[in-house]
Amino acid sequence: MAFKNFIKKVHLWLGLASGLIVIILGITGCLYVFEEELRPIVHQYYFVEHVKTKKLPVSQLIQIAEEANAKTHPNQKLSGARIINDDKRTVIVWFFEELDKDAVWYWNRYQNTYVYIDPYTGAVQKLEEYNFEFFVFIRMLHQTLCFNSEIGDPIVGTATIIFIISLITGLILWWPKNKQAAKQRFWFRWKNTTQWKRKNYDLHNILGYYTMIFALIIALTGLVWAFECYDKGVQWIFNGGKTITKEKLVSDTAEYNINSATDKIFTATRKANPNAKSYYLFVPKADDSLATFQTFVRYKNRFDDVSMEFDRYTAKNLRTTTYEDKSGGEKFRFINYDLHVGSILGFPGKVLAFFASLVSASLPITGFLIWWGRNNKKKKTAVKSQN
Repeated sequence: MAFKNFIKKVHLWLGLASGLIVIILGITGCLYVFEEELRPIVHQYYFVEHVKTKKLPVSQLIQIAEEANAKTHPNQKLSGARIINDDKRTVIVWFFEELDKDAVWYWNRYQNTYVYIDPYTGAVQKLEEYNFEFFVFIRMLHQTLCFNSEIGDPIVGTATIIFIISLITGLILWWPKNKQAAKQRFWFRWKNTTQWKRKNYDLHNILGYYTMIFALIIALTGLVWAFECYDKGVQWIFNGGKTITKEKLVSDTAEYNINSATDKIFTATRKANPNAKSYYLFVPKADDSLATFQTFVRYKNRFDDVSMEFDRYTAKNLRTTTYEDKSGGEKFRFINYDLHVGSILGFPGKVLAFFASLVSASLPITGFLIWWGRNNKKKKTAVKSQN
């Protein structure tokens, strides 16, 4: 009994300490889990007005985007482009500028602009202030509470660790003494006469029990972004206790010319992966002549994704990396996001992640109501005994 009372106090005070942050993380997690499906519905500029037979070269679309963005954001640098393998979709070109490294809020630290272009006509459909796009705001609220990463990551990470401990202590408190007690803890046995306190207690215990495994997976994978040491430690474990470094490739300055071979690189990437979902082009910095031109190919199945590196001047393929080519640690890190949002199991996995996040957000609320109700009961009992 002494041990269980100790666990009860730990569960209570840790829950009260992290409750508000857990609620925020749970609700924003619910909203963000379906962002890939919702964004095309919400943003009409993701689509072209008319599909035609011939598209403009990618290099020309990037140039158009640079000229359009320079009018309002002259200090931003070209960062990359995304070409979706769908004739109805616009091409996305994005730009980046660091504002203030020491800024408290993420939107004051850096600025991103996404330019959406009709690939057939070159018409700019939207210059999007990416930091203030709804789903980006939700993601940053989820990841750092909208602080910069140096401030927000430790806060969110610590709250997540507390939440994990709360789940474990909650399971200890939930664990029934015997089979008879177990019957009351696996499902709702409400009647018309069941009071709200009992219903609230069941919502906390029963829903918490059934979503615990999923909530733990979400929490443990979320810690990867919060703490770099945790990220490296997990990869080290999956690498079999080894630290693996990847050879850095460079472009050939002997073949230097003022323009990188963007169109050749995109053509080679697409030819090698004709059935991909989308293609990401990460444009190397202009002041780094040795940098390679990196592309990333996204498939519907995460395990089919491919990354490619090219000589930025000659479009020679220097390295192609598939999922199977990665080390154990790299493989885990690669699918960590999919584990976190449930997409590793497809749409049903996202549904599971949604409900696990929703229940996680409700646990501090139902737990607080349990504590509040018991406190009020003790106070009323004390007043009656005094009278």
